Amino acid sequence: MLQYPLWRRIVVIGLVVLGLVSALPNLFYPRVEQHNDAAAAIEQFGSTPEREAALAAWPNWLPSNLVNLGLDLRGGAHLLAEVRVEDVYAHRMDALWPEVRDVLRDKRDVVGGIRRIDAPNGQLKVRIGNPEGLATALEAVRSLASPVITLTGIGSDDIEVAGEGDVITVQLSEAEKLATDDRTIQQSLEIIRRRVDEVGTREPTIQRQGERRILIQVPGLGSADELKALIGTTAQLTFQPVVSRTSDPNTRPGPRQELLPSMDEPGIYYVLEQTPVVTGEELTNAQPTFDQNGRPAVNFQFNVSGARKFGEYTAANVGAPFAIVLDGEVISAPRINEAIPGGSGIITGNFTVEESTKLAVLLRAGALPAEMTFLEERTIGPELGADSIEAGKIASLVAFAGVLIFMFAAYGWFGMLANIALVLNVGLVFGLLSAIGATLTLPGIAGIVLTIGMAVDANVLVFERIREELRAGRGPARAIELGYEKALSAIIDANITTFITAVILFLMGSGPVKGFAVTLALGIITSVFTAIYITRLMIVMWFERRRPKTIEV
Repeated sequence: MLQYPLWRRIVVIGLVVLGLVSALPNLFYPRVEQHNDAAAAIEQFGSTPEREAALAAWPNWLPSNLVNLGLDLRGGAHLLAEVRVEDVYAHRMDALWPEVRDVLRDKRDVVGGIRRIDAPNGQLKVRIGNPEGLATALEAVRSLASPVITLTGIGSDDIEVAGEGDVITVQLSEAEKLATDDRTIQQSLEIIRRRVDEVGTREPTIQRQGERRILIQVPGLGSADELKALIGTTAQLTFQPVVSRTSDPNTRPGPRQELLPSMDEPGIYYVLEQTPVVTGEELTNAQPTFDQNGRPAVNFQFNVSGARKFGEYTAANVGAPFAIVLDGEVISAPRINEAIPGGSGIITGNFTVEESTKLAVLLRAGALPAEMTFLEERTIGPELGADSIEAGKIASLVAFAGVLIFMFAAYGWFGMLANIALVLNVGLVFGLLSAIGATLTLPGIAGIVLTIGMAVDANVLVFERIREELRAGRGPARAIELGYEKALSAIIDANITTFITAVILFLMGSGPVKGFAVTLALGIITSVFTAIYITRLMIVMWFERRRPKTIEV
């Protein structure tokens, strides 16, 4: 007699219902998407009648997770960028100069006067007044070196110090350059991801390619130019001492000084100390706000080290102007009226509300550590995505129809039960995709089509085993039971090998390959579940109801 415990029936039916309910929102994609966008907007910006109406487009008590559509299905922007890591070398040398200057000043009685001189990008050159003190100067500068903390750089220092005559040359060591390259790419990846996430885009692809390149794909974005505007802005915020203010653009700044234009006052320029007191990297938060006159502004707050430096400088320079510089332009140069020990302040300027909000987003996400060069850019229109979806639908329907016809023709009533399980199988795949927030791409659709073909393999093995048992003279109930028992090992072996292949594709592949691997792996899981449990449950329920003396498979 066929045995199928009640608890197992309840679990199987419960999982099927749960999977189909999870897949349900995808049948009403525009409405659910509108509901989700409204919910996010209300949480971030507050409620409005329009947002409440959009929120009501889908019941709150139903699941609202959707299968995200990839770039090739939804349309969007594609960029391939190369990070100029050499810029970071130069920034490191600029940041090292105050420390070098201080340690050499302590040895002034031996090395004499010190002066920074022009050097190639990524190097720091310092001339000392007394060449006889070169050895002492080199020893002092080398004391600033730190060990490189990487597996490949064990035993190496982060800087190389050399001297000739009266000139000391400092640069990053090769081990530190490799470590810096890796840190720069990782930091760029994280900052780009934060900037893209800040504007609420769905399922972007942001990943490293090669040593210095980053691939960025954002579905649903209007154009590649829009994406470049979002991530290409460096948002380098610095607070620099003001030397002088002038209207002459030909003013020549002194050594280690720079001439920058004013953002708010056309024709006005500021001569600033090149080394900033505090940088935007030490910001912990930035929010759009309004100043005391009701004009849009940005409120900011530093971390502990930034707050300390900001407080010490403002305390020592009360009455002096202090420039706030954003991407090479002075957005304001207020006078320090009193010490600011709290590490917070406000940036004012001729901002609109939109500009202050965008500036706050960029500052919150952080500054890109180095400039990026865009090597490849593409915009994929939604029309092309719609064509891809239509082609995927046709391929899926053709595969679906072919399998359904074959199974019914080959196995009759049992084939019909397998077909019902196949329909449930596709629903469960979409339910899992929705539950884990996966992205469906065109190769992902190919994985689903392949799953449709593979889903009936397990049923074919079971049905052929049942045929063999019937030919051996077994009764219907015993033939069905033995068919499932003897086919189980073959089903598991065949699907485990394919599942391992899907896992390897996911781990080793990128982009489209991963999309294919995800749907293939999920399809294997659901097809095994439907064949072993769902089809068997339907056969058992049919058998218990009809009690046939003979069966045909």
